[in-house]
Amino acid sequence: MRTEEVPPTVDSITGVESKDVVIDSETRVYVRVYKPQNVGKVGVPVYIHGDGFCMMTPSSPLYQNYLNNLSFKANVIVVSVNYRTAPEYPLPIGYDDSWAAFKWVFESNHAEPWLRDHVDLSRVYMAGDSAGANIVHNLARRVEKQGDMTPICPLKGIILVQPYFWGKDRIGPEEKKVQPIGFNSLLMDKVWMVASPNSSGLDDPRLNPGMDHELGNLGTYKVLVSVAELDAHRDIGFYYKDLLLKSGWKGDIQVIETLGEDPVFHLFNPDSPKAADLMNQFAEFLNS
Repeated sequence: MRTEEVPPTVDSITGVESKDVVIDSETRVYVRVYKPQNVGKVGVPVYIHGDGFCMMTPSSPLYQNYLNNLSFKANVIVVSVNYRTAPEYPLPIGYDDSWAAFKWVFESNHAEPWLRDHVDLSRVYMAGDSAGANIVHNLARRVEKQGDMTPICPLKGIILVQPYFWGKDRIGPEEKKVQPIGFNSLLMDKVWMVASPNSSGLDDPRLNPGMDHELGNLGTYKVLVSVAELDAHRDIGFYYKDLLLKSGWKGDIQVIETLGEDPVFHLFNPDSPKAADLMNQFAEFLNS
């Protein structure tokens, strides 16, 4: 599948300016950075796009539009990551590229003036949808594991939007749930195996958090999970909350559910009242 791409721009409605910055000349991994008008020192969500670890980029119109509006609404600098995608670049390459972008935000004497002049490094977040939310969760686990990084990489919180978690025996109540018409659980199985052919399978702890025996070491203390009622992964979001609370993790997690909506409705119908309400909740989380 190919996807349309659009260049960075100055948005005529919001005034938000965006530009692409290559962060690794060897891999050509880049980020698209969004800056609102008249901005001082603000927070920064590092955003990881979704679509099965295989498709989309920060240049996709859906993400250009949505993250432009998030930057405006929340008054934050947004860093949108172009990680290399499967099957040409199987996981963990996508995790590693996203981790490199996260570390890039914290570079001392930053060469990127938008970050150097406008980012409050005590307010760094990560956010993502679907497969991107899976990457965000796994990077938050990596923050905890990288002891040498912890002093310079405080992660204030993460936003997981309809996260792609899965498992061989299905996760939590998902096993008993009546799935939407057209949903194909075999396809959901194969997405992971295409993206991560060398993994341990559907119960790999990166995909099934119930198999992560050190889940309580998540490297942040503030988590927001967004689920949609008609999404086949809806129950998994609540199950993730239960797992975290039982793991000994000491943070605060909230799950918000949007009723009557399909997966990633906020990208496909960003002007709808429910998408606007969700945007407001994201902005509040990023500024609380």
